[in-house]
Amino acid sequence: MIFHSQFESVYLWLPIIGFLVGLIGSLIGGGGGFFFIPVLTLLFQVPAQIALSTSLAATIPICLVGSVGHYRRGNVDMSTALLFIIAGLFGAFAGAAVTNLFSNKTLRISWGIYTILIAIQMLVSNFQKKKDENRGIIRNKSEGFEKITKGSLFGFVAGIITSIFGTTGATPIQAGMFALRIPIKVVVGTSLVTVLVNTASSLGAHSLIGDIDLTLVYFLTGGTVIGSLIGPKILSDAKLDRIESSVRQLYAFGLIVFGVLMIISNTGN
Repeated sequence: MIFHSQFESVYLWLPIIGFLVGLIGSLIGGGGGFFFIPVLTLLFQVPAQIALSTSLAATIPICLVGSVGHYRRGNVDMSTALLFIIAGLFGAFAGAAVTNLFSNKTLRISWGIYTILIAIQMLVSNFQKKKDENRGIIRNKSEGFEKITKGSLFGFVAGIITSIFGTTGATPIQAGMFALRIPIKVVVGTSLVTVLVNTASSLGAHSLIGDIDLTLVYFLTGGTVIGSLIGPKILSDAKLDRIESSVRQLYAFGLIVFGVLMIISNTGN
């Protein structure tokens, strides 16, 4: 159900929060929806189900504006985006089929384990890349069979996660693109395009079973659009070649922490 909540003065903080999330989301390529849920539930006491659906709606402008900005700067690989999107559609159907077979706790623990495995794969790939560079071996981004295989696998998993948890599936999307040895700027732009489609699909499903507060969406969007306009320009002007390996490594360690916390929070009594 779509509804408008009554205005509260505290909502005036939402455009500022939206700006920050829009800026970060367009810089890292994840859309930023992950940040909206804890902000809305913890700071604004929005019920979790409404926060989830509303965050998806507020993420659409970030992905849309950010994708256009990155595309204009040549940071989008459309063939890779289409590969992840198509595989994600099949994953979404698979996720819908298995959702009712497992408890919510089991699914979340499984997601945590999967996130850690993805991070380990990224660290191994990063280590191999450094080793090759020290030997003077330059490996270009994956193409052909390797690209199709890895892209389909990670895209499929992203679709499953989107379907089960109602999120954008940005984590496996970006991990998959890193595994394909795509430059970080192109990872950000291309993942935003993929996340845009995933978010729209997930939002369509949640609009039928969840509640979307358009008042919150309006206030958040007022800031997200501005932030997502600035993000691509900052990233395009940044010199990331020297620190790309470090960024991948930090991203992987962040995934490990997230995965461990997800497992711990769901294994207690």
